[in-house]
Amino acid sequence: MRFHRLHEWLDWQTGLHLAEIDLGLERIGAVATRLGLGRPAPQVVSVAGTNGKGSSVAMLETMLRAAGRRVGVYTSPHLQRYTERVRIEGHEASEDDFCESFARIDAARGDISLTYFEFGTLAAIDIIGAAGVDIAILEVGLGGRLDAVNLVDADVALITALDIDHIDWLGSDREAIAREKAGIMRKGAVAVCADPLPPTAIAAMAEQMGATLYQAGPDFRFRMDGAGWAWTRGDTTLTDLPRPALIGDHQLANAAGVLMVLDALDKAAFTSEAIIEGLRSCAIPGRFQQIRCDGVEIVLDVCHNPQAARALADALVRQPGSGRTLAVFGMLADKDVAAVVETLSGLVDAWYCAGLSVARGLSCTELHTCLTEVANSVEAHSHDSVGEALEKALFETDVQDRIVVLGSFYTIAAALDALNGRMMCSKQPLPEPAH
Repeated sequence: MRFHRLHEWLDWQTGLHLAEIDLGLERIGAVATRLGLGRPAPQVVSVAGTNGKGSSVAMLETMLRAAGRRVGVYTSPHLQRYTERVRIEGHEASEDDFCESFARIDAARGDISLTYFEFGTLAAIDIIGAAGVDIAILEVGLGGRLDAVNLVDADVALITALDIDHIDWLGSDREAIAREKAGIMRKGAVAVCADPLPPTAIAAMAEQMGATLYQAGPDFRFRMDGAGWAWTRGDTTLTDLPRPALIGDHQLANAAGVLMVLDALDKAAFTSEAIIEGLRSCAIPGRFQQIRCDGVEIVLDVCHNPQAARALADALVRQPGSGRTLAVFGMLADKDVAAVVETLSGLVDAWYCAGLSVARGLSCTELHTCLTEVANSVEAHSHDSVGEALEKALFETDVQDRIVVLGSFYTIAAALDALNGRMMCSKQPLPEPAH
């Protein structure tokens, strides 16, 4: 074994391949063949999209487990621990599981170079496959057609909300992006599109690839139903469903797509009991996650593109605070900073720009410049790190104020680290997220 500790493997993988992102299935496919890796479970669901992937995975996982199915899950990126990326029956894979899998992959690859993400995807398929689960849920990383996850043929392909993101790799409009995402469809298999306004490319790709497509609107739909909601497909209607534990009205569109997947994947699991339990118990860090620190409400949201910003703005409006809203803000350079700021500017009283010291991370100065170009009269501060920005915001809040941390998975991870350190110093555990 080349290394014995997970952090050593990960540090080495970061510098192994020439490019951080190198889309394509030829290299990873060759290594998978050498490893003898096939489908990781008898049934597989792949989930692609711009926003809503993680939430949809979480809801489908909890519903299936409530129905008694053994479920393995692969998601990315992680927030605080790399082991978050693989869950078997709700439990993270161990560091030893990853180290042993990485050693097998390294031995099999020979002179084939793999990216950090490709190593992780092969390890996930390997670990989930060895666990003997009934169903594997695989979240696509970037795009779909050429993403490493597309190595696996899915029984059901779920495409969530689509928006403009990763334009250097996927294209600059929703139609081009939809074509890439639709690449996870398979001939003779089911595809579900949960986007309420799907690009025409989705249906065109389904027909071209020979997939059976169900789209939000013509094939299934949802409506508000008193305090809850209702879901309909053909002659089937479910009423009095509880709202998902995940905050935001956009989660209803995600949930509606998940119910269509569940119906197509495993009709025996499509029961009111499993659906209700799954909706009530699903949880995912960093998606309008609410905690309190020193009596101040903190909202953590990975929001990093215009569509996600609109969802965050809607959630903030629907849960108004009694005081000011302060934003701790860190983003990557290839994201649409201006659109995110423009969407949220009317809801934020003061911005605390935080530099991200990662690849593609904006410095606090660069972020401050972008922000003030869009909202030149706003109160804005610059800080070298998320921890510093959060500490300053906490110092300047009253108990009726709230702090919103947003902009990237890296931003949320750094904020959680800072909050955990703060709580450890005061010998208090970090509170559980509110739903």
